[in-house]
Amino acid sequence: MRIIVGLGNPGSEYAWTRHNLGFMLIDKLAEDAGASVKRRECRSLVGGAVIEGKRVKLAKPQTFMNLSGEAVACLIAKSDSPDAGKSLIIIGDDLALPFGTIRLRARGNAGGHNGLKSIIATLGTNEFIRLRIGIQPEHPVSDAKRFVLDEFPKAERPAVKEILERGAEAVRAVLRDGIAKAMSMFN
Repeated sequence: MRIIVGLGNPGSEYAWTRHNLGFMLIDKLAEDAGASVKRRECRSLVGGAVIEGKRVKLAKPQTFMNLSGEAVACLIAKSDSPDAGKSLIIIGDDLALPFGTIRLRARGNAGGHNGLKSIIATLGTNEFIRLRIGIQPEHPVSDAKRFVLDEFPKAERPAVKEILERGAEAVRAVLRDGIAKAMSMFN
């Protein structure tokens, strides 16, 4: 079973922030699959779904971004797969990518993302699939922390919905066709 984890911060005050694109995409995948992500497990909200004919566990860690690795490690430890790390897909925002850009990778470094840093440090590996969604604006950002925790302006929200649709299709492509083919389609 694949474990698909969206990164974000819990609480309604963070719901529409740039740093919560991972949570938003998990919600989109759950909605499309007719599932819900509400059960508490491993300091996360989780739910089961079938996407592209595959059983998946959708998860939104409730540990706040910088401690995401603790929740992910617990989810992997509780999974029914002996090598669950290989079936892990992490979804998060990326300030280094232009707004709306989607990047899939089979492995890699944290790229300055605190959620990914926590996961890599806790798991002791960077060998997991990640889907990054660009949030970089067209202007320079003087305070990155403030920027990622700011809400998307109302004018950008229609674009966010389109980005989430493309992100959901990228996840479906990974599940259906494998990471190599999905990367060639979306990168």
